Amino acid sequence: MNNGFYYLSSLIVFCASFTAMMAQTFPNEYSEGKFEQLDNHIYLWRDISNVYVIKDNNTALLIDLGNGSVLDHLRDIGIEKVEWVLFTHHHREQSQGYPRLKKWEAKVAVPKEERPLFEKPSLFRKMDPSNNDPFSVVGASYVRPAVFPIKVDRTFAKMDTFTWRNFEFRCMETKGNSPGSMSYFLKTDKGWNVFSGDLMLDGGRMHNFFDTDWDYGFASGIYALHNSAAMVKQFSPNILLPSHGEIVEDPVRQLEDYQVKLANMANLLVQGYPLFTYAASIEDEVSVPTNIPFVNQVSPHVYKFKGHANFFPNFTIIIADSGRALVVDCGLIDEKLLETAIRQMEEKLGLIKIDAVLISHMHGDHFLQVPFIKEKYGAEVWALDRMVPQIERPLDFNYSAMIPGYNKEFLSLEVDREFGAGETFEWEEFTFTVDWMPGQTEFAMCLHGMIDGKLVAFTGDNIRPAPNNRGNPAVVAHNSTVLEEGYIFGAEYLAKLNPDRIVGGHSVVIDHPRDLIERYRQWSYELREAFQSLSTFPDYRFWFDPFWVKAEPYRKKLTKGKTGRVNVVIRNFVEYEQIYKVYIRTPKGIISDPEVIEVKISDLGEKSFLVELEATEAAETGVGIVSFDLTLNGELIGEWFDSIIYVE
Repeated sequence: MNNGFYYLSSLIVFCASFTAMMAQTFPNEYSEGKFEQLDNHIYLWRDISNVYVIKDNNTALLIDLGNGSVLDHLRDIGIEKVEWVLFTHHHREQSQGYPRLKKWEAKVAVPKEERPLFEKPSLFRKMDPSNNDPFSVVGASYVRPAVFPIKVDRTFAKMDTFTWRNFEFRCMETKGNSPGSMSYFLKTDKGWNVFSGDLMLDGGRMHNFFDTDWDYGFASGIYALHNSAAMVKQFSPNILLPSHGEIVEDPVRQLEDYQVKLANMANLLVQGYPLFTYAASIEDEVSVPTNIPFVNQVSPHVYKFKGHANFFPNFTIIIADSGRALVVDCGLIDEKLLETAIRQMEEKLGLIKIDAVLISHMHGDHFLQVPFIKEKYGAEVWALDRMVPQIERPLDFNYSAMIPGYNKEFLSLEVDREFGAGETFEWEEFTFTVDWMPGQTEFAMCLHGMIDGKLVAFTGDNIRPAPNNRGNPAVVAHNSTVLEEGYIFGAEYLAKLNPDRIVGGHSVVIDHPRDLIERYRQWSYELREAFQSLSTFPDYRFWFDPFWVKAEPYRKKLTKGKTGRVNVVIRNFVEYEQIYKVYIRTPKGIISDPEVIEVKISDLGEKSFLVELEATEAAETGVGIVSFDLTLNGELIGEWFDSIIYVE
């Protein structure tokens, strides 16, 4: 089957013409510009982010800093001294120019909730991630701290005030775009001017989606953003002064419209089945108990576990007439229970051999117990080819729910047999097809074939039983799941396949799923419309996807005096030419060759660029952050993306 897009790969080494960057001092070719005077005391400077200058005679307070180019031009408006920089939130675009601030001897103030993200950024990048890491979605971080630590002189609590000269600011938490972001309210004779960070951009848009994607399909970040917008609206502000884009001249109307769009997206985003209420009562209305405790029979050849209401293991076994078996997924099961059940299957069902375990998708909870099955029963591991790297090299990626997040000792699982999309195989009396069927993640497959007179599709975590609802599981950006290579593709695939029965992950069995699939399909397109209504890009995928510039591997160990290689991969989602320019920002003592990647891409897919990273003797040992400072078609995007190094 057509995978929906093509991967393109080439090797380009782009030699920068400017001198090598000093550690943490980042030049930018777009530093030329001019100030916009907004009133007698407020000036706007545009670069990576909007920087607002509050002027009092020859002294200034800055709100956010951007790439620091503002500092080169302050004297143009008569500024000789900067006393304070107030950051609205921790994202790299706000603080990229911090190293240039040193000679100005300015003090720094930040939201109290985000102080650790400023002062200790490397704590939030893990070489050995856990599913419970702070500010992560099942192991994938959703915060974007700076490459370098930032010294903080003062923090603001959620309802603080700050007086600078004759200006009094109300400091109010407006989280949502980041976990503790803050807006600064300044009263003027025209009303409240609100320095609102990335709460909302002009036109009622979100800066991006993935900064607000805080959990596994429960929309807590969206709810926070909605509530923050409501809190700001109650002030009936005169204008909003956001961190990106144009000044919001009609904030009350836009905030109202924004809340409507956020609420619509949240309603579509949350999981479309009763996960925490009566999921257990509808997860499987097909199977029946057997004489083996907690093993149910789905059909004469298909069995699964079923126990108490909160028991959702990943395990289905197909037992052929010969007694040989295939298992689909094996995770979240106590190994003693598994061993006991298999022994009784041998005694009572004629099981003689488990030939293989097929893994439905990349998430670790679907193959936690596969090593046990492999070692004890000699089973092979089979998987779709495009998800093999995520199974065999999970730490090379920054995706949610990878296997080391469940078990730090489980770093790899070797796949014995790889299937191409659409590949058919004969096994005992059955004929099966393995196909690419993304949904919750692009790294997923559908196994389907005729079993006991029904076309059965094994779909992993892509769809759930949901009477009168759409049945979608979590929508998580860090699963790598743009809709065209996620739920839209998966829904169209299932509609075309039209199975009689779906056997899903976590003990799901759905008979006669056609109507459910249609609701699911319609939902996927409605969600895309909701995304596009909030996107700052003409194509929402650039706004939604946290991986359209990435490093492979995501984590790289370096030894002082030696180099290591990574590939920087750039993804183009559109079929027209775009110009990508990526500055590779490194910690002190790390040299990147090249320092800049510049390329025109005019077709769909990915291009890969070899980059050598050298750790000099000046490099600090331990974890460091390498960021990718992006310009797209001449527009400054900033350090949206990063990778991790570990210097030994």
